[in-house]
Amino acid sequence: MPKAPSKTSADTSVLSRKLISKSNLQKKLDWPVEGKHAVVCLPMGLTKVLGGEIFENVIDGLLTLPIEILILGKGSSSYGELVKELQEKNEHRIAIIPNDKNEIAEMYLASDMAVFLSDPSDSVELGLCLANGVVPITPETKMLEAYNPVQEKGNSFMYKKQDPWHCFAAIVRALETYIFPFDWKTIQKQCVKSVTEV
Repeated sequence: MPKAPSKTSADTSVLSRKLISKSNLQKKLDWPVEGKHAVVCLPMGLTKVLGGEIFENVIDGLLTLPIEILILGKGSSSYGELVKELQEKNEHRIAIIPNDKNEIAEMYLASDMAVFLSDPSDSVELGLCLANGVVPITPETKMLEAYNPVQEKGNSFMYKKQDPWHCFAAIVRALETYIFPFDWKTIQKQCVKSVTEV
């Protein structure tokens, strides 16, 4: 499992503060303060290698979903222009997060789920997501366990690599689970547990 940066950051108390952290960020972005809206982050930035083409294929679908999107402002300039244009057209629900330590920390604290468009295995970003109870949506990897709703076990939602429609379907599955607070909290706890027991 990816290691969290420190034991203190991998503390389940982050889950109890999640709603406050989300509300604070929504206020900062001048968004409606709505705790039930799922906040989805893209913590790796966008390049061709990091799944930029998948992003181009799924973004129209994502904008039909009841979510708010945070995109870390790093990556290639071409995708930077695309994201900037998307943000300007959807400023009430897409925000570019500056590549700054404090801003990134706020992103993780406020986010409910994170979309990885390429294999995040062993990445710092995946460890930070798990430590902060941000549920990963990721290409298939042995580093995580796909959530099984029957067994109520798992810490992620997975999809087939390089397949945008499987990626979109995984996001929809995550959102269908998110509407059940008890189930979602169970997954978040398993995320945090997965980095505290390594």
